[in-house]
Amino acid sequence: MDLLDRLLAHDVWSTNQLLFQSKSLTDSQLDKPFDVDSRTLRGCFIHIIQAMEIWNDLLYERPVRSSSELKAKLQSLDGLMTRLGDAGDELAVISKKVDREDRWDDVFTDILDNPPQKKTFGGTIAHIITHSMHHRAQAMYMMEQLGIRDHIEAMC
Repeated sequence: MDLLDRLLAHDVWSTNQLLFQSKSLTDSQLDKPFDVDSRTLRGCFIHIIQAMEIWNDLLYERPVRSSSELKAKLQSLDGLMTRLGDAGDELAVISKKVDREDRWDDVFTDILDNPPQKKTFGGTIAHIITHSMHHRAQAMYMMEQLGIRDHIEAMC
């Protein structure tokens, strides 16, 4: 296992742990608004996972799924855990390919930017991981406010 494997696995594992720990919450708690990026805890988890799904579409240079298509996917905690696993697996495959072929500085076109912009594979993979970490910290704050405090400090 190399550093890339560890970073990718930790990213998915950490988010999955927070999803698992949130299973004791009610739907009203998961959907309680917080003054954090105007999100709920469920909304924060959806944002992390949906961002991974969209970045995967861009990295694989395939048609990007629409927000409405992704919002129609499962949003229960179990469904989000499944989506996270799938998105994490896809990200690991493309990341390992980039590593194996030493394409870290090669570019793809982010067609969602207006105008579309060239971005490096390496920079984007790093962004995805740090983006998830940033929002996990927000999720942990919300979880603490909802009374979940056990063992979440090490998961960011």
